[in-house]
Formats: sequence, C-alpha cells, structure tokens
Amino acid sequence: MVSTVETVVQSALDVERIREDFPILHQTVYADKPLTYLDNAATSQTPRPVVQALVDYYEQSNANVHRALHYLGEQATAQFEAARASIANWIGAPAPQNIILTRGTTESINLVARAWCDAHLREGDEILVTAMEHHSNWVPWQLACQRHGATFRIAPITETGELDLEEFGRLLSERTRLVAVTHMSNVLGTINPVADLVKQSHAVGATVLIDAAQSVPHMPVDVATLEADFVVFSSHKMCGPTGVGVLYARDGALAEVGPFLGGGEMISKVGDTESSWAELPYKYEAGTPNIADVVAAGAAVDYLTHMGLDRIHAYEQELTSYLIERLDSLPDVRIFGRAAKRGGAVSFEVSGIHPHDLSQYVDQQGVAIRAGHLCAQPLMRRLGVPAVSRASVYLYNTHAEIDRLIAAIEAAQRFFQA
Repeated sequence: MVSTVETVVQSALDVERIREDFPILHQTVYADKPLTYLDNAATSQTPRPVVQALVDYYEQSNANVHRALHYLGEQATAQFEAARASIANWIGAPAPQNIILTRGTTESINLVARAWCDAHLREGDEILVTAMEHHSNWVPWQLACQRHGATFRIAPITETGELDLEEFGRLLSERTRLVAVTHMSNVLGTINPVADLVKQSHAVGATVLIDAAQSVPHMPVDVATLEADFVVFSSHKMCGPTGVGVLYARDGALAEVGPFLGGGEMISKVGDTESSWAELPYKYEAGTPNIADVVAAGAAVDYLTHMGLDRIHAYEQELTSYLIERLDSLPDVRIFGRAAKRGGAVSFEVSGIHPHDLSQYVDQQGVAIRAGHLCAQPLMRRLGVPAVSRASVYLYNTHAEIDRLIAAIEAAQRFFQA
C-alpha cells in the first residue's frame, strides 16, 4: 500500500488547498465559532493521506512484523520497514539501521539516559543541558546523574531567550560526558546553533543528544551535517499519529551498550542463564511495535516531503513574524523570547490575565492555544512567571487565523478589565 498525496504545491505553499487535506480544521466549535488551531507545538493535525494509510493498513495488511512467513506478515513487515527507510532518508541518516522506533521523543531520550548512561556514565562525570529544555530532556538526565553519582549542569540563557554561548563553552570540560540540547525551544521558539554546539562538545570528548521534536516537523534537518550522536523527535508533531517516536543513533554511538527493554524481537539467542542481542535497530525494539502508526508516520514523512520543508519553513517564518507583529501591537502584552533565529512557537503573557483564564476565554471564541508551564518549569522560574500562553503555527495556518487570535485577546482584555 502506498498513499497518494493529492495536494499540488507550486513554488509557494497553496495553504487553502492544503487545508482541504485536514477536515478537522473545517469544523465549528461552541455552536458557531470556526475552529482556529494554534497549538501545533503540542500536537499537529493529521491530513487525509496519513489517516488513509492507517485505515489501509488495518483493512489490507494487519499482521505482526518480522515473524510470520505468511502474506500479511510479509506485507506488514515491508510497510513497516519502508516507513523506517523514509524517516532515515528524510533526516539524512546513512541507513535505516540508524533509526530506532519508539513511542515518542520522551521514550527515545529515556532509552539513551538509561542504556547509554548505564554503560558510560560514572561518578564525577557531568551532564550538561540548557535552561530552555523541555522536562523530557531534563528529568531523565537528572535521574541518570542520581543513579551514577554524576553532576547535572545547566547552561543559562540570555535576556533575549538565546543560549549564552560563552557560558556554555565555559561549562564544557573534560568531565562533560554528555550534552543534551534542544534544537528549537518549545517555549521561546529559539533555534539553537546545534551544529556548532556539537563540534564544541565533541572537542572535549562529550556525546551529544539533540531534541529535535520542535525542529524536524518545520525545517530541513540533516543529521549528517549536525554530526550529533543522537537525535530524537516524534510523529505526532509532524502531521503523523501519536505513539511513534524516533531515535537516530550515529554509527557506533550505541556500541557496547546494553539493551533498554527485554523481551521478544530484541534477542539473538536466549539461553537458560544468559542471552545475546539482535543487531541494531532491533536490539532496542522489544515486543510488538506500534506497527500501524509507524506505517502512518511514514505516510506523514511522504506528505511533508511532497510539500517541501524549505517551503514550509519559509511560510512559517513569515507567519510567525506576522503573529509577533500583531501581538506587539496590543497593549500590556509581553512576548517571551526574541531570538534572531526562531521558529513558530510564540509564548506571551497578557498583563492582568492568568494564562489559564486567557486560554479558556479565547477557546470560547474558537481559538485553541496552550497555557501553563509548557513542561518547562525550570525555564518558567528563570522567566519569573508561573505560566505563559503560547500560540504555535504550522503549514495549514493562515493570517486570518492569527487575526482571530488577536481579536479574541482584545475581547479578553475588555472582559477581564471591565
């Protein structure tokens, strides 16, 4: 089964045509409000070709992979491995074997934090993260440091929400065993110079993991150019289904590292007292995988590839600039993060209105945004706020939708200040 993407894209994105691929965007909520979905940094919407890939799998190919010798088993395995190959090609991985399929970015990070750290982290070593990390790229490293007696270090950010490169360099040392850094902040929108950070980290002998959950869906990412040891991201932020994550592991990065989960599929031979392990990537894919959703994730990669990530990124940059311009035009609104290089996640506060109240109010106007600490409590403390509001754009959003958000915020200001 191969999904056919019907959307035709010229030199620029035909956004109205793209929106036809997303039926969910055409509904009204609260009786008469057109849905305006601006929570894409949390989860993106899913186009028809991806949904159809999921349906086709269950209707035509449903079977377990890598085991059965019958027709359906062979079909399922072929589609599953084709999705892995599409993902590898999409991010410039040298081979499909570099792609380990997990349940999400969080599990991918935990796999490295458990398996790799158990093999390499020792008392007195250090793990370095940045102050803008998501909890998923923070807590697993804290736990690893606690298990092994290592030290957890935090590189600070500047007033504009960019990584303090001077302090990052100062914190790097021969004791730094691993560096974990986000490619694009889910709060500030900051795009970090990860290729340079990788070079600096490798120069002191540190291994590097890049959290690319916010970047891979929105801009071209080539792991060969980045030269990172590990890169992680999730399907559900890139027009794919939930429950699928990716761990890219550079050749040799998991050498002499034990398994993460034990069970079926990840073994070579099971003896009475000891076992041996399968080759990569299967060593880290214990049990029956999320086959149908992996197949659909491959369809999402095909969909975005057809659209063109360069075009998606260019459109989102223009849309983000418009969003920031409109927010700046409002009184008593503060935007968090003014990095020169940034993506489409824009966090802000409206004076006198708690982010939760604002989110609920604009939701009643049909506008979906995120509110809270955004799984980044350490960053919230550095910003001096308990929570923020966040609007985040994707390839199917429009200027008119941003105008609806601004109108809803203005209405909220009138309501709460009355």
